[in-house]
Amino acid sequence: MVHLIWSIIVGFFIGLIARAILPGADHMGFLMTTGVGIAGSLIGGLIGNAIKQPPPGAKFHAAGFLMSIVGAIVLLLILRYAFHM
Repeated sequence: MVHLIWSIIVGFFIGLIARAILPGADHMGFLMTTGVGIAGSLIGGLIGNAIKQPPPGAKFHAAGFLMSIVGAIVLLLILRYAFHM
């Protein structure tokens, strides 16, 4: 249960940072911002693991926070392209 709450909190902040970096996504509410942040973290984690595996026993990937933001920005760009055509 704590992991789920932590994922929601971190996802929200990742979504806020991605929205601040990529202007034009100001219309999103709490749920959409959190969803973009969580999905961006998943995308960033997949990209980070594809590039370099974390050492055995590590709690998190060293580039996890940065890759989460990159993943959220990529997702925002995809959403912008898909819904504003």
